[in-house]
Amino acid sequence: MTDVLVKDFGVELVNGVLTLTAGFETAAQLSLFGGSVDDNASAATATKQWWGNLIESDPVRMYRSRTQALLESLPATTGNLRALEAAAKFDLDWFLSQNIANSVTVAVTLTGVDRVAFAIEIQAEGVKHSFTFVQNWEGAAAQVATATVFENVPN
Repeated sequence: MTDVLVKDFGVELVNGVLTLTAGFETAAQLSLFGGSVDDNASAATATKQWWGNLIESDPVRMYRSRTQALLESLPATTGNLRALEAAAKFDLDWFLSQNIANSVTVAVTLTGVDRVAFAIEIQAEGVKHSFTFVQNWEGAAAQVATATVFENVPN
């Protein structure tokens, strides 16, 4: 059996054993898209956060994603790309505040209808870790369009 990389999940199969890769993909993915979809990482939605945060005392280790919240609430327009980029930088800031990385850069682009790509580059100890996450953007406009389609279906 040859060794294979399970792309975008930060794990690889080495000699039949599933192990974590040396990269930061998993931590970044959980930071951007982990937690509860009803929680936008504000004080107002603190009661709606992911249940696992209840046993975590360090706020840096809690899953409260602004990125995920914006993907659920904002319409998929080019005008909202900067807001997504700012949210992603905020969600990944713990790499810097905890001195895990020297720099974190994020570029967000539309890749198709209601699809967005997050190109992430994390520099740590002289090593550049680059990866891209492609997500569905199911913001307010997509939800309205879906609701309209189902409302107009004859009984």
